[in-house]
Amino acid sequence: MSLWGAVLVAGVGCYLLKLVGLSIPARVLERPAVSRVADLIPVALLAALVAVQVVGDGRSLVADARLAGLGAAVVLLVLRAPFLLVVFGSALVAALVRLL
Repeated sequence: MSLWGAVLVAGVGCYLLKLVGLSIPARVLERPAVSRVADLIPVALLAALVAVQVVGDGRSLVADARLAGLGAAVVLLVLRAPFLLVVFGSALVAALVRLL
């Protein structure tokens, strides 16, 4: 299959997935369990993306300055620091670890 064929198949698949989501009856979506799962899916996806970006390096796992930056971000978030402070603080920690 060519690259454009794969792109077209993926596009049609995404459209059909969206169509299935729009055709679900409202009574199903109003159930508490469905609502709870729908609220937690974006959080789980974001956590997975962060984990892959922090400890992934191609096909291997690495522990480097990115992990220290993530740890600093977690500490700052637990302390309820403003978002900009979390971003700059974690970048500063990662830069300092790379410097060492």
